[in-house]
Amino acid sequence: MILKTFVTGMLENNNYLLIDEESKQAVLIDCSQYIPEIKNILQSYGANLNYILITHGHFDHIMGINDFHKEYPQTEIIAPINDKELIEEIETFLDRFIGGFGRVEVPHIDKYISENDELMFGKEKIKIISSPGHTKGGVCYFIDDKLFSGDTIFLGSVGRTDLPGGSYEQIKNSVNRVLKMFNDDVIIYTGHGEKTSVGYEKLNNPVM
Repeated sequence: MILKTFVTGMLENNNYLLIDEESKQAVLIDCSQYIPEIKNILQSYGANLNYILITHGHFDHIMGINDFHKEYPQTEIIAPINDKELIEEIETFLDRFIGGFGRVEVPHIDKYISENDELMFGKEKIKIISSPGHTKGGVCYFIDDKLFSGDTIFLGSVGRTDLPGGSYEQIKNSVNRVLKMFNDDVIIYTGHGEKTSVGYEKLNNPVM
């Protein structure tokens, strides 16, 4: 499995591209802005972009969706169902967060998912884990023994909970639940900043 990390967008988000060399399928996790380099990478491996998986509905994780949709109309764009309203109100949220940003088109979403839905990546099932707290609908994705946490878990920290839909009690419960699902050596790929591990967070995350 090939993993490429792209730090992009106004808030320096981590976007992750996974390529399964056997099936020639690819998945992009979060979509802060259009990344032209991805086209070259996919072509070099003869891979197709099957999914764009969104961890939660905040603008900095979804601003690139429409540009990607124009380039890859066959790619299925997937987001958590409980953040549907947040995604559809991206312009209002941006205006509150930044102010005077201007007109923003609602991102194209093909399918809204919840924890019990099934997605396949090559021969492997993508595990969807509900992790509300940063937003109402935040999810983590577990793929190829890697945990992609969005803004739920950071290195020694958690996502902020002071924005609409945030809840400290929820994110505390989510982080505890998620970390207890996995072995200590599982690497966590976060929505911003450095990666971490389940073991490190069990010992050092302040909500544990």
